[in-house]
Amino acid sequence: MMRLTLSLSDNPATTLVERAIMEFRSARPVVIDGLEGSALVIGVEDLDEARAAEIGAVAGPRGHLVLPAARLRRLGLERDVPGRVALPVIDRARVESLALKIDSRIDAPVRPADALDEEALELARLSLVLPAVIVVPLAAGIDIDASLIRVSGEAIRGYRRAKAAGLTVVSRAPVPLEGAPTSEFVVFRGGEGLRDQVAIIVGKPDLSKPVSVRLHSACLTGDLFGSLKCDCGDQLRDTVRFMAQNEGGILLYLDQEGRGNGIANKIRAYKLQSQGYDTYDADEVLGFEADQRRFDFAAVMLKALGVGKVRLMTNNPEKIAALSQAGLEVISDHRVLGRPTAENVSYLAAKRDRAGHYIDLEGMLACSSKD
Repeated sequence: MMRLTLSLSDNPATTLVERAIMEFRSARPVVIDGLEGSALVIGVEDLDEARAAEIGAVAGPRGHLVLPAARLRRLGLERDVPGRVALPVIDRARVESLALKIDSRIDAPVRPADALDEEALELARLSLVLPAVIVVPLAAGIDIDASLIRVSGEAIRGYRRAKAAGLTVVSRAPVPLEGAPTSEFVVFRGGEGLRDQVAIIVGKPDLSKPVSVRLHSACLTGDLFGSLKCDCGDQLRDTVRFMAQNEGGILLYLDQEGRGNGIANKIRAYKLQSQGYDTYDADEVLGFEADQRRFDFAAVMLKALGVGKVRLMTNNPEKIAALSQAGLEVISDHRVLGRPTAENVSYLAAKRDRAGHYIDLEGMLACSSKD
């Protein structure tokens, strides 16, 4: 009898990663098929007693917890690569302590993470959940519930690159802005995860010449609500105003909240900052390195809009390097400075001192005092 197989997915491997992302965000396990075997994996975020018991029944003594290097450093180990801790039983309290508690310390030997462990961590990062994962190696030939999503580790590793290459414009329209009445919003589908990215074309920039460009990562708290903890809202509005008054430009509004960690983790980091941690130490407690963002897809957006040469408006040397490496010609770079406040001065200092941002904090404070 003939069997018909119907598939409407242009890229089945990428589609499975997207389904796995949704499962992880819903605190459900997935199966990752690696080069040397398969494993059941689940993020520790929202792990409750019932789910821990279910995973424990499958795991037996084979399970382990995978933690990123940043979290291991907070647990007292000097590491620059992820590691794994054995879980003879899936003890929810212990897992939570190792993955999240501020004053926790490592309580068992840490072995190097293997390729499948790192693929599980990457899936957690793509899902914008805490980067800590329970991994249960599966014996060859074991029956796996058909409801579980199965995805290859290779597809997870290549997901960001595939999504950047597949960016497409899905809509565009004029949107007059305060101080920039001639502006157009261009929405791209793709880039990071399952989100949309937006290019705002301010004025009528001449694309045959170097174009003023800003890569602006979304900041719900600062851009929309005017948070005093950062300078993002000022940078956003000042950039648009400058472009409108100076031959136009393009602002890319990138959905990379919290330096790529997501809004939930950003607010977790804010809570830690309220307890005395600086912005980078707070992220490290949660298991994140200094910056999780990627800017390769920003270059793809600019090229799609016809931009080849840019005058980049940024304080961040990583953005300058990323666009140059992606084949755009960065003609010059220009500072974008917000207002220093009592609430954000330590944040600005940390960006300058720990991430090398080009911020003249003393000059900003001097100007602010004159105002």
